[in-house]
Amino acid sequence: MKKVLLATILMVGVLAACNQKDNQTKTEENMQKLELTQEWDKVFPLSDKVNHRKVTFETQYGLTLAADLYEPKDAQGKLAALAVSGPFGACKEQSSGLYAMRMAERGFVALAFDPSYTGESSGEPRRTASPDINTEDFMAAIDFLSKQENVDAEKMGIIGICGWGGIALNAAAADTRIKATVASTMYDMTRVSGNGYFDSEDKEESRHAAREAMAKQRLADPMAMAGGVVNPLPDDAPQFVKDYYDYYITPRGYHKRSGNSNDGWRTIGTQAFANSRFLYYINEIRSAVLVMHGEKAHSRYFGEAAYQYMVEGKAEGYNVVGKPNPNPENKELLIIPGASHCDLYDGGYTELVGKGEPKNLIPWDKLADFFNKNLK
Repeated sequence: MKKVLLATILMVGVLAACNQKDNQTKTEENMQKLELTQEWDKVFPLSDKVNHRKVTFETQYGLTLAADLYEPKDAQGKLAALAVSGPFGACKEQSSGLYAMRMAERGFVALAFDPSYTGESSGEPRRTASPDINTEDFMAAIDFLSKQENVDAEKMGIIGICGWGGIALNAAAADTRIKATVASTMYDMTRVSGNGYFDSEDKEESRHAAREAMAKQRLADPMAMAGGVVNPLPDDAPQFVKDYYDYYITPRGYHKRSGNSNDGWRTIGTQAFANSRFLYYINEIRSAVLVMHGEKAHSRYFGEAAYQYMVEGKAEGYNVVGKPNPNPENKELLIIPGASHCDLYDGGYTELVGKGEPKNLIPWDKLADFFNKNLK
């Protein structure tokens, strides 16, 4: 009897291993073959302290994402790992790649990825987004990193920049594998899409008018592009628009695959954001979170409100009231003196077009300390 039972257990194990291998093979076969640029085409130089290679991975929506994997040279053993994305509408050759590379210099395996439908990643029609698909992008990046031989799967963190700061918080609320999160110069894309800047359009009449316009656009030309950062720049443009122009349009940060640098999003491509509020459960995030914003950033109110709601369960701009966070002690709000929104894309410069002296306003060592402390 014992021999029969042992044989049955062994057979179940063999079948499970075969099924796992078959599923892995099917996943690899189903992954779309992406034509990735192998030359270095980032808006920043490659550090001599890291190794770099292009990789791909699949999401649960069947999309194949393109990414740059940065690893510290001569590192030993299994390391903590970080997935990085943003800003919303940018590509991995811009800010997210810089963040990933700088964190790899400090001992982390770091993955900067193009979100679904953007950059070198798959998805048609191009430049389309949704809260659920983009949250899955982060979680699929965690899947990929967890399977790397030099990564400790128990030490996983994420960094979201600009609009991806809000998406990072949503991912942290959904995925308990994420032990530490940084939201840098964050936007809440659902709030600004539904309420306008500074909640100036937070009324039913404005949202109804926007919904009517979107419905007409779907019939008139669903493939129309909305345009990226305004170009040419009007003389009377607000300062934050001038800052966007200086990063995305000039040699400081321009990239041919960046939507913000070119024709932007599909006009109806972000429709789902206006009718969603994806930070509803961030007051239940038990893992560590650092919200980092510039003192002079026009977007600062997004980060401050998200932090307050995350800790207290209530904040201005949030129509819901929840319970206070069960772990408030590992939440932090960091305001960078003198920094604008785009200064936290690349550290900022004393002159336009990325000239003059670097202002170095991104506290890289602070970020490393935060992750080292919380990814033990």
